[in-house]
Amino acid sequence: MKVFKKLGVVLLGVMMAMPVVQAADELVVYSGRSDKFVKPVIKQFTAETGIKVLLHSAKSTALLNKLRVEGERTQADLYLSNDAGNLQLGSEMGLFQPLPQEIVAVIDTKLRAPDNSWVGLSARARVLVANTTADTAFLNSVFDLADPRLKGKIAITHSGNGSFIAGTTVYMLAAGKEKTTEWLKGVKENAEGQTFNKHSKVVTAVASGKKAVGLVNHYYIYRHLDKKPNAPIKIIVPDQGEGGMGVAWNVAGVAVSKYTKKRDAAVKLVAFLVSEKGQQLFAEINREYPARKGIAAAAVIPPAESIKASSVEMAALGKYRGATIDLLEAVGMP
Repeated sequence: MKVFKKLGVVLLGVMMAMPVVQAADELVVYSGRSDKFVKPVIKQFTAETGIKVLLHSAKSTALLNKLRVEGERTQADLYLSNDAGNLQLGSEMGLFQPLPQEIVAVIDTKLRAPDNSWVGLSARARVLVANTTADTAFLNSVFDLADPRLKGKIAITHSGNGSFIAGTTVYMLAAGKEKTTEWLKGVKENAEGQTFNKHSKVVTAVASGKKAVGLVNHYYIYRHLDKKPNAPIKIIVPDQGEGGMGVAWNVAGVAVSKYTKKRDAAVKLVAFLVSEKGQQLFAEINREYPARKGIAAAAVIPPAESIKASSVEMAALGKYRGATIDLLEAVGMP
């Protein structure tokens, strides 16, 4: 499928040859999140319910493609992704089944599928990280990354990164294709062919002074500061105020496989993940924003209410993903 181009599915053949060793009394989750951000929540779920969970972890896109190819032969009971785009694609492929309304109702409709086939668990903002010694006073919008004054001074991930794709989709829908195209051309020029394969490396490059500013998900900045509290970096929340489109949001979320034979147990896991306790655990562990209203984020990050967010719904990240990838390829983004 075209939407899987450039997204690292070369490992699919290897993954398909690796069977999931599953006990009869446990759930299998195809997880696109790092184990360290999921296991503490899963551990608490098992402690409270007695239901064991096996995490089969890899890249979200590769796991979605694996689930698609396996079809009814899959051993996956649930799919957990770090990107709403993958979740919506899976929904449109018919790989998931609707979740009970009474369970997902605690999550805002913008952060879940229109048919409740997936639900968001934690959210992140697409922000700028700037070196405090660099001249970045003119930076107010993500589109300022295309300013010629930043030639050779910006740090970005490669364009195949899921967050880069999702963010670009938001910009395209919120500000228009023409403006986004010109922005991409400017960013490409300013990056001078250099990209990073991880957001953490973007933050490190800015903190070291090698780059003046980077485009990242907000939590990578705070994770860096957890380890190095005196690092010379600051967060710039772009596109705020009157006339600003707001920051691009994305969510990690979960869906129940269409082919699971353990629906009741799978739904219990989803119910725990969106519960107050489950959401609090996510907030404490990963520095993201809980998807459930009324649950406070970690004290070190700005309250969600203080940030103007784009009006683009999360389901759109899947619906327009193909168009975004076409645009990235047309511009020749590295």
